[in-house]
Amino acid sequence: MKILSIIFLTLINSKISFSNNIEIEELLNKINLPDGFKISIYANNIENARSMSISPSGTVFVGNRKADNVFALKDIDGDGKVDKKYLITDKLKNMPNGVSYHKGDLYVAEVNKIWLFKDVEDNLKKYDEVGFYPEDPILISDEFPSDKHHGWKYISVGPDNKLYVPVGAPCNICESRDEIYSTITRMDLDGSNREIFARGVRNTVGFTWHPETGEMWFTDNGRDMLGDNYPPCELNRISKPNEHYGYPYCHGGNISDPEFGSKYPCDDFVKPVQNLGPHVAPLGVKFYNGNMFPEEYRGDIFIAEHGSWNRTKKIGYRITRVKIDGNKSLGYEPFIYGWLEKDKNDAWGRPVDLVFLVDGSMLISDDYANVIYRVTYDKG
Repeated sequence: MKILSIIFLTLINSKISFSNNIEIEELLNKINLPDGFKISIYANNIENARSMSISPSGTVFVGNRKADNVFALKDIDGDGKVDKKYLITDKLKNMPNGVSYHKGDLYVAEVNKIWLFKDVEDNLKKYDEVGFYPEDPILISDEFPSDKHHGWKYISVGPDNKLYVPVGAPCNICESRDEIYSTITRMDLDGSNREIFARGVRNTVGFTWHPETGEMWFTDNGRDMLGDNYPPCELNRISKPNEHYGYPYCHGGNISDPEFGSKYPCDDFVKPVQNLGPHVAPLGVKFYNGNMFPEEYRGDIFIAEHGSWNRTKKIGYRITRVKIDGNKSLGYEPFIYGWLEKDKNDAWGRPVDLVFLVDGSMLISDDYANVIYRVTYDKG
């Protein structure tokens, strides 16, 4: 078994490259970026690359929704391409989508369980010696619902040293008897003291914290089956715990739901900071606080829009920018696009999550093309 593991390690730790470089370069040529920006492949053959988290040393951890794999990626020589790909686990069988690195440890979220990989980077050093990840994870919670409808999770440790875990609605549109649904929860790092932090959240698969105020901002996916153009997806801000963001009664701040909207007026709920496109499926969201991009981008928000799944004319499949002034949006616009070929109404890539390397460059995961991109800026 150890011999087979070492052979596997040798194969995946070789410099990663596409099987058809010409085809990939042609596809990258279809991507539209602002002047001075460039996109390249950071890592490929990352099957169903979903949520990402990055350590201070630059190790990128990647979760998965369709397979059982959780990976760690390293760019050893600093050339902007991954040299080593580590299989941390292939034993989690229920959508290990959420990953969060925090002070040496890695938290991984399945649909109904949260796992802790202690001293993960130290164990990666042992991996290099023995050819496999040497320690099993610790189960810290198995008390989340097992519903797979909106069950996959994005997780992150907040500035208060709490682990934040969303629980999506178990349906397209419904009221639930169990208050845990349609919420964002938080708990201590050992899994204890779980509480509801935000309510009326249909399905968030991305949140972040303001670099100065420490307030959480999150994306939320709007309901389906109200036509192509309603309702909008949302970008929201949490100013205090236990506020309600409208689902299932109100959408986009002012659209009363035809099934449940008569129960409460929209004014009862927190309104979005910015309404996004209808059915664009916003997932990963981050403030830009790096030094590579031009100064005009600092403090703004970038959102990975996974793209519509049942809209007549597809939209999304892009990275968008929300210009921020304090707690207000000054506008919402495309930043990077081209994964959707509008003339064919078809897409060859679907952005999921984004993180920033220490040099200020942006990484984007793509669960359809099975790659991670790197976006850089050179003012020339």
